[in-house]
Amino acid sequence: MGLDDIRRRISAAEERAGRAPGSVTLIAVSKVQPEGRVTAVLDAGHRVFGENYVQEAQGKWPGWRARFPGVELHMIGPLQSNKTKAAVELFDAIHTLDRMTLARKLAQQIADQGRSPQLFIQVNTGDEPQKAGILADELPVFLSSCGDLGLSPQGLMCIPPEDADPLPHFRLLRRLAADHGLPNLSMGMSADFETAIAEGATHVRVGSAIFGARDYG
Repeated sequence: MGLDDIRRRISAAEERAGRAPGSVTLIAVSKVQPEGRVTAVLDAGHRVFGENYVQEAQGKWPGWRARFPGVELHMIGPLQSNKTKAAVELFDAIHTLDRMTLARKLAQQIADQGRSPQLFIQVNTGDEPQKAGILADELPVFLSSCGDLGLSPQGLMCIPPEDADPLPHFRLLRRLAADHGLPNLSMGMSADFETAIAEGATHVRVGSAIFGARDYG
């Protein structure tokens, strides 16, 4: 596989779903990938990337952004409250707004910096106790509380339970977004992004299928 293959598969999935070409944003997940693999994707013209760790992103993306104008960087991993200042400085979108303490910190940093990353609320669609995210029935109150802080989330994100059929989770997220007038759905990864596109994903997060398997050393 690789970038060109994933682009073709996304285009085909858009067509099958009757969606406009280019309606799905491909987030190339570059966490823990060696420099050569990432710069090859940058050289190929791709500009939307996802990172899981603020500190790792801080160490590599300022330099790459200087070399490759137009990069859009998405935070897709758990965000610690003490990293919100750096996250608001660095990221164009944050997909993991999952608790009120984090919402308050983000609201403060957005006010202080005058910079507003696009926000997605992470929903724990599988009600998994070990996983971050707002439960589906908590979403209305959470959205209202975000509004009280001056935050305007534009979408929802989910990570279906491992080894589960992702389809019911994508459908739940789509329904929740529609119920609350949220235009963006961040769902689908290397193994299931075509299913996610069929269910309305606007952002898919693909890593290993583009870059190859990660070596955590």
